[in-house]
Amino acid sequence: MNKKVYFKTSDFELWLGDSFKLLKTIDEKSIDMIFADPPYFLSDGGISCNSGKQVSVNKGEWDKPLTIEDRIKYNRKWLKECKRILKDNGTIWISGTFHNIYSIGVALELEGFSIINNITWQKPNPAPNLACRCFTNSTETILWARKQLTKTKKGKHYFNYNLMKSLNDNKQMKDVWQIKSVTKSEKRYGKHPTQKPESLLERIILASTKENEMVLDPFNGSGTTGIVCKKLHRNYLGIDINQDYLEISKSRYNDIKGDNNEKKF
Repeated sequence: MNKKVYFKTSDFELWLGDSFKLLKTIDEKSIDMIFADPPYFLSDGGISCNSGKQVSVNKGEWDKPLTIEDRIKYNRKWLKECKRILKDNGTIWISGTFHNIYSIGVALELEGFSIINNITWQKPNPAPNLACRCFTNSTETILWARKQLTKTKKGKHYFNYNLMKSLNDNKQMKDVWQIKSVTKSEKRYGKHPTQKPESLLERIILASTKENEMVLDPFNGSGTTGIVCKKLHRNYLGIDINQDYLEISKSRYNDIKGDNNEKKF
């Protein structure tokens, strides 16, 4: 087995290594959808609240603040490779907070993407604001984009409009989503500091992919994107430089493998 391949089954693959390097090894126009949760660049020594306790906001060296110029440069680097490997009619979803999402939006357009939607994910159970000097942060932004093929032509992306409508009491689904944070059961094998809830990825994957299509997450983390792909019968490739996080992803996959409760829509 190739050294970069950490874990592999017929529909679920994990690679260990630097995404900037490993993305270059993926075939051009081979990916149907990408979900990315890149660094937020907010580990500046501040404090936050977790389960009623005061905790540091520091997540790791990979999350240290950068200048706006360096943030844009960083995001353009991985987005350039994502555009190369994404199919012309594929789409990319990127999650972030105000710390990084604006530089990502700029980088997206500079690298030849066209933004489809600006999704606001509202958390009904956010951590309280300890400083009491600004409003409580209760949202994250998720940008959904497609390839800008020429100056006048955009990729013909897939959107399961009817399913999204049916999941929303037969009303058009809006771009503000109220979804709870990660549940305790989703963290039973370990957790990642920016772990996303399965219900959020479920909506994203159902909205923009079909069964058996290929989904990539270049910042795999604890593998939520891949776990939802497995449950919804999509193929998955996740990349992370941290072996501990890949171990969490592997354990989560093995836990649901062969689960009779896999979802069908």
